[in-house]
Amino acid sequence: MITVSDLPALNATLNGLSAVLLVSAYLAIRRRRVSLHRGLMLSAVGVSILFLASYLYYHYHAGTTRFSGTGLVRVVYFAILISHTILAMAIVPLVIVTLTFALRERFVKHRRIARVTYPTWLYVSVTGILVYLMLYQWFPSG
Repeated sequence: MITVSDLPALNATLNGLSAVLLVSAYLAIRRRRVSLHRGLMLSAVGVSILFLASYLYYHYHAGTTRFSGTGLVRVVYFAILISHTILAMAIVPLVIVTLTFALRERFVKHRRIARVTYPTWLYVSVTGILVYLMLYQWFPSG
C-alpha cells in the first residue's frame, strides 16, 4: 500500500516516465510515425494528470518540506525550483492548447505551439526529478 510518505518518490517516477514518453513521442513524429506519436503524447498527458493529482494530494496532507542544503547548493536548488514552478504553472494551458489543436487536426498551429510546449514540458519533467533528488535524497531534512 502506498502511503503519503511514498508519494514524492512516486511523483519523481511519474515525472521521469513523462520525460521518457515526451522524448519518445518527439522521436516518433520526427520519423513520421504519427499514430505512435499520438499514443505516446496521450500517455504523457495521462501520466502528467496522475502526477498532478498525486502532487496535490501529497502537499494537501504533508504540507511543505524545507530544503536543508546550505551554501551554493541552496542557491542552485532555489534557481531550479523557481524556474520549475513558474514553468509548471505555464505548461498546463500550453499542453491543453497544443493538445486541442492536434485533436482538431489544426496541425500548423499545433506544430507552432508544440515548439514551445515540448521543451518547456520536458524541462519541467526533468527539473521535477532534480527537485525530488535534492529535497528528499541528497539533502533530506530531519
